[in-house]
Amino acid sequence: MIVSGSTQVAEDALAVRAALAAARVGLVDREVVAEVVTLCAVAGEHLLVVGPPGTAKSSAVQRIAEQLGGRYFEYLLGRFTEPNEIFGPVDLRRLREGVVEIETAGMLPEAEIAFLDEVFLGSTAILNTLLGLLNERVFRRGATVLAAPLRVCVGAANHVPEDPALAAFADRFLARVFVEPVADARLEELLEEGDTRAAARPEVPAPPTWAGLDRLAAAALACELGAVRPVLATAIRRMRAAGVPITDRRAVRSQRLVASAAVLDGRVVAEAGDLWTLPLIAPDPAAQTAAREVLADLIGDAANRGLFHAAEEYSRGSAARAQRLVATGRDLLDRYGTEPADGDRRLRLEAVLREIDAGFATPDLGAELAAIRERLIAAVGS
Repeated sequence: MIVSGSTQVAEDALAVRAALAAARVGLVDREVVAEVVTLCAVAGEHLLVVGPPGTAKSSAVQRIAEQLGGRYFEYLLGRFTEPNEIFGPVDLRRLREGVVEIETAGMLPEAEIAFLDEVFLGSTAILNTLLGLLNERVFRRGATVLAAPLRVCVGAANHVPEDPALAAFADRFLARVFVEPVADARLEELLEEGDTRAAARPEVPAPPTWAGLDRLAAAALACELGAVRPVLATAIRRMRAAGVPITDRRAVRSQRLVASAAVLDGRVVAEAGDLWTLPLIAPDPAAQTAAREVLADLIGDAANRGLFHAAEEYSRGSAARAQRLVATGRDLLDRYGTEPADGDRRLRLEAVLREIDAGFATPDLGAELAAIRERLIAAVGS
């Protein structure tokens, strides 16, 4: 059977949504990281996650990498990390012949998703090699020249470096997510999910095939941006006028995030609402806040069925919030059942109910959110 391009995109996007849902099980307040990793994997761009130690940066990346499939590489860099720890050792047999070749099996040059913790602590030799790998997807070392399959590299750091010498390297990470310790309102959830004595988690769906992600990446390259490009240009001008530094290169590459947001929503034509991805290219939290403010009228109605946490975070819009509340309520009801709840279960259900009632007047609920609200009311027995 021949499947049309738009139908195939919708099917692949649905599979990725299932992967994201599985990755979110037990992941507290790091859903945005998992979703932006997915966005960047489709866009073929790299992500920098910045936050203090102990904020589950690696856990979020590991979870979504497991669900998306593909070859995964992870390493914690330090001042004394050797290049062979990242790229692979020298082939001693070839060295005896006077040729320097690298054995790359299982190392970064053969990975499709990579996570490099404390990425800015790498030596000059490591960072210089990484520059070519990240930008050109080519690994060069000695006599070894390898076309790398890397789709997304996630770099993590405690802060963005101020050293100008690292600026060119940092610029290779188009998207940036800034994380803080889990919010006080979700501490009970964090403690519950982090209790190693807890019963085994329920089985999650099998991940989509990596081929599906490749098809979405191809669809993003072919995504129709003509209608949204004038709005994108207006948005870039506004961000620059607000003091957000956007280089020409980053402005051009931001189109990849816009197109990828569209295909992950199951569409082959980008819309103005897909511009919620633009604050991601701002370099620091203050600049991201400024971007959200000057783009509010353009992205306030943004929504994304696959990336609703990220769409809400970067648009601060009610449509994305409604999608997130529907998904959260449905997940809790699936997990706890619809019988009247008590104890911690009741508190979790009531928290979602309070957020719905605080954020939406009854006429503005919409059919899906109204239905979830009624089920939640029944489950708390009120």
